[in-house]
Amino acid sequence: MRWLTYGTDAVLVECASRAEAAAVRATVVSAAHPEVVEVVPGASTVLVSVRPGSKALGEIRASVEGADLTHPPAGDPREHVPDVRYDGDDLELVARTAGITVEKVVQLHTEAEYTVAFTGFAPGFGYLTGLPEPLRQARLDSARTRVPAGSVAVAGEFAGVYPRASPGGWRLLGRTDAVLFDPRAERPALLAPGDRVRFRSVS
Repeated sequence: MRWLTYGTDAVLVECASRAEAAAVRATVVSAAHPEVVEVVPGASTVLVSVRPGSKALGEIRASVEGADLTHPPAGDPREHVPDVRYDGDDLELVARTAGITVEKVVQLHTEAEYTVAFTGFAPGFGYLTGLPEPLRQARLDSARTRVPAGSVAVAGEFAGVYPRASPGGWRLLGRTDAVLFDPRAERPALLAPGDRVRFRSVS
């Protein structure tokens, strides 16, 4: 991994893989260093910022480099189980591409346990890892100009839920009424890195 200075009070850790980035994030978070202000994971990076003037970045680096990143701290992740109506516009396309039935798509999607690897794209949008192999499919050839809020979708190795109406090219499996982002709430974003998600099928 590479440690890159990011301004005067932060460091960007470039990792060799998504798994290594997740382990670095978990290690920093579990240490609960009082000088850490924010830990922001990306696909293969982790940004760690500390209080202005703090000397904690050296301590944080030492703790990460001394940790066993193959067995990162498990922490105490929050769990979310949003209800989903599986009636998405691309449900049959996903089934056809995977060579399975629509019912099997729903079964695979609901039996999997997902982890929020990182957030981005839009406020409240979590990139969920743990998608079963048959459902790992390419984005649409042409993105939609408007995807409704609450759309449950897949693209590549990720699953996700659109927190608000926006353009998008992911394949739509269904929709949920769960509120992914509320700027008035104490925690505006429902999903945070490290959280666990399971989807429940409802009529």
